[in-house]
Amino acid sequence: MKSINYRDYMIKETSRIPEDIEWSISYSYNAKDTKSKRILLVGDSICNGYQGFVREMLATRANITYWISSKCVTDRNFLHELDYYLDLYEYDLICFNNGCHSDDTAPNEREEAYKNTIQFILDKCPGAKLGVVLCAPLKKEKDNERIHRFNEQSIKIAEEKNLAVADLYTPLSLLDREEAMRDNYHWHEDSAKLQADIITDFIERQLDLKESGITQLSTKTGPSGEVK
Repeated sequence: MKSINYRDYMIKETSRIPEDIEWSISYSYNAKDTKSKRILLVGDSICNGYQGFVREMLATRANITYWISSKCVTDRNFLHELDYYLDLYEYDLICFNNGCHSDDTAPNEREEAYKNTIQFILDKCPGAKLGVVLCAPLKKEKDNERIHRFNEQSIKIAEEKNLAVADLYTPLSLLDREEAMRDNYHWHEDSAKLQADIITDFIERQLDLKESGITQLSTKTGPSGEVK
């Protein structure tokens, strides 16, 4: 079997500067269950807003692992961390989103790093389906030029690799963002539920999910207590 080393997929040069606060968060729901279908959600704080609702919608049919981070694909530590989460399980589907934290990265670097990351996931997890999730719009319309660029790059690479695309941008762009968003980047709960509907529908179209008697268990002393 071919050995996959994340270092082989790193771009040689990056202009990415760390943010003042760098962060990573991961949950694996129903972590002991390695027999049921499992989906990996990769993203940032937008993903954090919808992941819990996706888990609830799929609770009896599939398990969710998610990794969210401020690191973008051009960060030198991104692939190292991603490599760890890809190793945790044999996933049935990986939903990949990475965009807004690339704001200060040169566009050509972002495109190369994004393409390399997609290839890394495909090579590392050949048994999993991979879906590309487009970035959601920002509240200030003038700031969406770069989001359009990120999404155009993602769509281009998805087409090259024959990957399915989950479009968060179009339906969310139709909302009254003054009402739907709490700042330039983040959404209120009702909008996060809409995003979860979109992601769940995408997952259901990619996988043949059936009721399988999964019970979502939790550690009583875990960060959120028992899952009801």
